[in-house]
Amino acid sequence: MKLSGFNYLIGQGAENIWKNRMMAFASFCVLLVSLLLVGMSVLFYMNLNSMIGGVEDKNEVIVYMDEDTSDEELVEFQTQLAQIGNISKITFYSKEQAFEDLKTSMSDYQVLFDSLGDDNPLIDGFRLRIDDISTISTTIAEIEQLDHIYSIRAPMDFVNILTELRKIVTVIFGVIIAALFVISVVIVSNATKASVFARREEIMIMKYVGATNAFIRIPFFVEGMITGFFAGCVALAVTWFGYDSLVGLLTGQVDILSVIGMGSIISFQDLAWKVAVAYLLSGTLFGAFGSMLSMRKHLNV
Repeated sequence: MKLSGFNYLIGQGAENIWKNRMMAFASFCVLLVSLLLVGMSVLFYMNLNSMIGGVEDKNEVIVYMDEDTSDEELVEFQTQLAQIGNISKITFYSKEQAFEDLKTSMSDYQVLFDSLGDDNPLIDGFRLRIDDISTISTTIAEIEQLDHIYSIRAPMDFVNILTELRKIVTVIFGVIIAALFVISVVIVSNATKASVFARREEIMIMKYVGATNAFIRIPFFVEGMITGFFAGCVALAVTWFGYDSLVGLLTGQVDILSVIGMGSIISFQDLAWKVAVAYLLSGTLFGAFGSMLSMRKHLNV
């Protein structure tokens, strides 16, 4: 096909959007809603997963040392801890600091602390941040092999709940997103079929006068591609506005943020280019190939 003929077909595809603007608008709306359904669900899952991860990050394992552990042994113990792979952060928690924190948290019992004088009944320890809490049992088993340990405190019950919650959320949202994707494909397919069916006589006339299948398909391909592209653009704008508005609303809810932590909410700016590519590519492909596949039977005349 000559370049001039190809340009003509592209122009025809763009022109057909205006000529059949009602059907094009219907396809546009269907594509927009389908993209928003799947896109919003994915973003919600990503944030929920991030919130669970944010709660996980607030958990720590505390290793209490034997009372007679020397400073050299404490340094050596910290070096051995650093060699355990699943530990992301190690903080030495001296008995002096622990005693001061205890005084602050129990200020009503100042008389009791005064009676102790210079005696400090607490012991040194280490606060550990765990990378992957799903393997915390293995990490604790490795720590227990080290010397000079008095006891280890780990929130195992809470860890088990979070691990199970992450699995449940992943399975549920995996099924929901997959179902929404299938529903979207079916809806888009039916919408494009209706659009093509409304112009079946035009396709048949072109076939009877000798037009090739490619000559007929290209304008529909271009039309669907343009419609899908603009649906992706609008879906991106709506998602961006809605997402930022929701985050702004949550920012004012101190009680909610104290539970989930503002840092657990993913900024849309961090996802903008990924969401843009996903929306624009999905919308363009759905629109273009949906139109082409829906017109196959009308070409067999």
